[in-house]
Amino acid sequence: MKRIAILGGGESGVGTAILAKQKGYEVFVSDFGKINETYKDVLSNYELEWEQGGHTDALILNADLVMKSPGIPDKAPIVKALVEKGVPVISEIEFASRYTDATIVAITGSNGKTTTTMLTGYILEQAGLQPGIAGNIGDSYAKMVATQDIETYVLEISSFQLDGVVDFAPHIAVITNITPDHLDRYDYKFENYIASKFRIAMNQKETDYLIYDADDPVITDWLKKHPVKSKLLPFSLHREFENGAFIKDNNLVVQIDNNTFTMTTDNLALKGQHNTKNAMAASTVSNLLKIRKATIRESLEGFQGVEHRLEQVLKINNVQYINDSKATNVNATFYALDSMSAPTVWIVGGVDKGNDYRDLYALVNEKVKAIICLGVDNAKLMSHFGNMVDVIVETPSMTEAIKIAYKVAERGDNVLLSPACASFDLFENYEDRGRQFKAAVRDL
Repeated sequence: MKRIAILGGGESGVGTAILAKQKGYEVFVSDFGKINETYKDVLSNYELEWEQGGHTDALILNADLVMKSPGIPDKAPIVKALVEKGVPVISEIEFASRYTDATIVAITGSNGKTTTTMLTGYILEQAGLQPGIAGNIGDSYAKMVATQDIETYVLEISSFQLDGVVDFAPHIAVITNITPDHLDRYDYKFENYIASKFRIAMNQKETDYLIYDADDPVITDWLKKHPVKSKLLPFSLHREFENGAFIKDNNLVVQIDNNTFTMTTDNLALKGQHNTKNAMAASTVSNLLKIRKATIRESLEGFQGVEHRLEQVLKINNVQYINDSKATNVNATFYALDSMSAPTVWIVGGVDKGNDYRDLYALVNEKVKAIICLGVDNAKLMSHFGNMVDVIVETPSMTEAIKIAYKVAERGDNVLLSPACASFDLFENYEDRGRQFKAAVRDL
């Protein structure tokens, strides 16, 4: 019997454990921290062995295969020991894909990947396909493979998950964009991070597709130097293609082998240029999967967006409060500030991943009237933006941040939470941060 050790007892770890047991593996789950009670119950129900509060090396190093949760860095001592011993260390995406014949749509990118994944999933649901929507969001992909019979998966995949793939080959891959992010995990080398994203296409064949943003010089330069086998379907706001998606006379056009889909951009439910690109990517996927054009159109007109992504929370005294907690990097915050049409009180900060804030200077000068730094260490933000605005304050609590914002904001202003940073200094994750923001706003 083959033995699999699973590092991390969260959603992907527990899902992998269930699938591995079903496929006849001897399973051991090990978490360096604490395993959530709900997950403990699941592990017990499936009679799986587990430990928490540290790794017992002897019980892990004797495995034939190890699945590592995406949050655990390659630099972790246990991972180094496994690599030295020659034990294969893979991601949940790799493991689960070995046990399904479903059509796989895989979506990655520094920003826009959740919206594109949810939008694509929504179109397929409206078409009656019952897709599995998983990966970096929602339920565990491995658990879905173990417990449901799904014909099409739409997977949001992070670079960390791609680092652990070997043979994974999606039929349709999407790269929304690539901007510097998570550089702390890639030795602060941007090219390592780019290479990681392109692993999504490394095993694709001539009969597969790669959909990508042709306006992104990082992507187009990389493709010139490292060609892929799959068919390329670019999308762009500025250029037209024989095969791909583009804008013509205010219409979103998707052309694939003389088959054309068009709809007016005025009717897209999600506003802003970055969302037009997300819609291009999702509609290209949907056209490849032969979804009815009317269904695609109706879905793009009706989709309501993703929680914690430019989510309009409440208007109080004519001030709009906006939750963009999902903006965990500079590029995402760039989109958010760019879409502000009123003077903005900006709440920013958290765990900096090697951010370069210079890209935001012009927007901050143009749009931001006050800055509230919400983090344990705000020195870098203070030095970058201290001279740009009249009001810049530091606070370690969300409630306090909202109270200050309430005092500073005037009629017609926006209060925007768009942190540009990870959340782990003060919050469990970006969802927790976003929910605390919404709760504090409702308590005003």
